Amino acid sequence: MRFLISAPASGSGKTTVTLGLLRAIRRTEPIRSAKSGPDYIDPAFHAAATSLPCVNLDAWAMTPERIRALAAGAKSLIVEGAMGLFDGAPPAGRGSSADLAHILNLPVVLVIDAGRMAGSVGALAQGFMRYDPRIHVAGVILNNVGSVRHEAMLRAALADVTIFGSIPRSPALHTGARHLGLVQAQERPDLDAFLDRAADLMAQHLDLAALHNLDAPRPCAGVSSRMAPPAQRIAIARDAAFAFAYPHLLDDWRAGGAELQFFSPLADDPVPDTDLVYLPGGYPELHAGRLAANQRFMTSLRQSKAPIFGECGGYMVLGDGLIDADGQRHAMAGLLQLETSFAQRKLHLGYRHLHATTGPFAGHWTGHEFHYATTQKATGTPLFTATDATGIPLPPMGLIAGRVSGSFAHIIDASPIASADAPA
Repeated sequence: MRFLISAPASGSGKTTVTLGLLRAIRRTEPIRSAKSGPDYIDPAFHAAATSLPCVNLDAWAMTPERIRALAAGAKSLIVEGAMGLFDGAPPAGRGSSADLAHILNLPVVLVIDAGRMAGSVGALAQGFMRYDPRIHVAGVILNNVGSVRHEAMLRAALADVTIFGSIPRSPALHTGARHLGLVQAQERPDLDAFLDRAADLMAQHLDLAALHNLDAPRPCAGVSSRMAPPAQRIAIARDAAFAFAYPHLLDDWRAGGAELQFFSPLADDPVPDTDLVYLPGGYPELHAGRLAANQRFMTSLRQSKAPIFGECGGYMVLGDGLIDADGQRHAMAGLLQLETSFAQRKLHLGYRHLHATTGPFAGHWTGHEFHYATTQKATGTPLFTATDATGIPLPPMGLIAGRVSGSFAHIIDASPIASADAPA
């Protein structure tokens, strides 16, 4: 069993379908999952559903060899796509879920929100099945179906299309949202109950046997470059405020011989004595007052003699101050001349080509930026030169001051010289 779940557009319900399906299958056999693109939120839900780590597979930021290596080895693998099947980065949609399906030779199951459709569902499905000859759309899952009569109309319009199931409208499976997507998995005390409800619904309304028979040749691990660890001993912040660290990045560091030590700034843990301190992204703006008051953490961070690197949320914590959505300023570590604010929100979104000449992440990287913070002050030496997905130069990103550095970009992978090449 190996396939990719996608949809015509975001908001079609593919995440809920994926989670319920993963939990339903996990009841009888191990199942591994992956997420297309740079998303941090969904993989945590996947891991809760399967009890196994979920890896990111990014057809824009990773080479095909890297993707095949990360996907290799699993007997059963379900990949959740991002956005619509053919939606990717400008100018030509590179990095879409369709690109990922092509690289891994995966059949696609299309989740269609049929709540406001009847006969038109046939044209939609046929269009997706014929649009790209590289992609095999094996069939559809009808979601948000209103009644038995509604289902009959949909099935009549899909006479020549494989239907893997029809899921009735279910308000009980509504998932809350936040400005960066879903509420984090660890913030839901009812998570197991939610996953079980979703699994029960999928088991009742989907043809699990037919989905189980969907398969593709498993990719060989082959030879794929890993990211070398930036230090031998690395202290990594990990809690609800610093939850966004890619599993493949940490696995690369471990494979390279690094020793990883985790600590919680929210619990006021002191920074461990290591060779590098890594503050990943997350939601520090939701915990800014608590972080500012945790003096044991803040003092040890300021006094650490190790290099310190912060990504996105971690970068903001390294600054002088962070203004929350209510307009209240909270003093941060004061290690970079940086002031950020959520009182005036502005979306910053997109893939990035990054290059640093110094710091723990000197080199060329692919990355992603997704945040709503505005920068009120950023004084000092920039860390990265940057271009967007189309190669257009952007203003320099981040700051570096001595042993302390960071930026709003999340590093995804090492960037080959021919970073603009299309997927093979």
